[in-house]
Amino acid sequence: MHSEEPAAEPRGRAIPATTVVLILLCLMYAINYIVRVNVSTAAAVFKDELHLTNTQVGKIFSAFAYPYLVFQIIGGWVSDRFGARLALTVFAIIWSAATVFMGLAHGLSAMLFGRVMLGIGVSALPTATRAMSAWMPEAKRGFAQGITHSAARLGNALTPPLVAGLIAVVAWRGSFIVLGTLSLGWAVVWGWYFRDKPADHPGITPAELKTLPRQRSRADHKTERVPFLRLARRMFLVTVVYFCYGWTLWFFLAWIPQFFLHSYNLNLNSTALFAAGVFLGGVLGDLLGGIVSDRIFERTHDRKKARRNLIVFGFLGSLIMMLPIVFLHNLTSAVICLSLAFFFAEFTVGPMWAIPMDIAPRFSGFASGFMNTGSALAAIISPVLAGKLIDRTGNWQLPFVGSIVLLLCGSILAFWMKLDEMPAEPRVTAKPAVLPAV
Repeated sequence: MHSEEPAAEPRGRAIPATTVVLILLCLMYAINYIVRVNVSTAAAVFKDELHLTNTQVGKIFSAFAYPYLVFQIIGGWVSDRFGARLALTVFAIIWSAATVFMGLAHGLSAMLFGRVMLGIGVSALPTATRAMSAWMPEAKRGFAQGITHSAARLGNALTPPLVAGLIAVVAWRGSFIVLGTLSLGWAVVWGWYFRDKPADHPGITPAELKTLPRQRSRADHKTERVPFLRLARRMFLVTVVYFCYGWTLWFFLAWIPQFFLHSYNLNLNSTALFAAGVFLGGVLGDLLGGIVSDRIFERTHDRKKARRNLIVFGFLGSLIMMLPIVFLHNLTSAVICLSLAFFFAEFTVGPMWAIPMDIAPRFSGFASGFMNTGSALAAIISPVLAGKLIDRTGNWQLPFVGSIVLLLCGSILAFWMKLDEMPAEPRVTAKPAVLPAV
């Protein structure tokens, strides 16, 4: 007698294909954020060389966010229409070339142009969400979003010491060229390995496929119309809440290294280490937020408890931890409080990015892109406004007040978000013609 056994793993492959895809996405998130925030550390050197003010440095940092804002929706639509394999490969090539170009820049205009091109390239997160919708089980959505964004924050944490080390070896220009070249390597690997439909991947097993969402046919994928207006209405308040989070995110990423450098008169190496410590808090927050969100959802099947309540908790925790920064001027307290503030802010990311997949799993690229326009808009305003406040007042604590106020607003608005899956749009069928009686 022969007993039926589960399909064996293909020989020579120790890691499941779904895990490899998740690892590649984690690497993408890390690289994506490294090339965004490397200017924060490098600015300590190129600011004087290029004769820039804090306001101009803020403009350089936020310049990527203008096309980033536009391409969130466009990029999400492209991923839904053409697939994550092609879209992510092209986006990665663009951001890699832009990073190298910035290393060759000799003035403010060239730096701004490079950051604009970078903004087009790094508009890849909705595309990554589209890939996750196909490659991750529904019960692991929060975890997948949490661990990928945790990788992004790990990239943030590694960037200050990494860029400081590269500057010591190859100068600030060389640091951009090295990072851009490494990014291009990721694009090649992704284009070679990934498949839009898991069933098309030569290394995936039947056991893995059973855990994944049912895939639509390519014909359905091309003909199904994205309900833009209905999705936009459903996602609008989610986007506003994400703007409140994004304000703090981009302020931290843009100015925390400079905050330690100027507010406490530290050198570049010490600044890099303290900034890395703050960003490590975000790594833990992203990871735990996604895990806790999934655990709550598995037990309760209540998206308000698993998503909304964790968002409110994280917002309130973050703003409370920022209050001492406004009133105290102590280096140890600043490092601890900022690390905890970033931890709580990032604790909300896994639940937030699970919401587009919850509301519109078939159109998660567009839905997540629409939501991320909130963060992109914050990336335009927050760094520049902070730079202007610092230039005019000389007070490095004042910009934290804006984060405190917006996090409070976001925690209140979160209670009005609609988190259930949006019902499918009813199809209108033509009525059969009625022949006249003879």
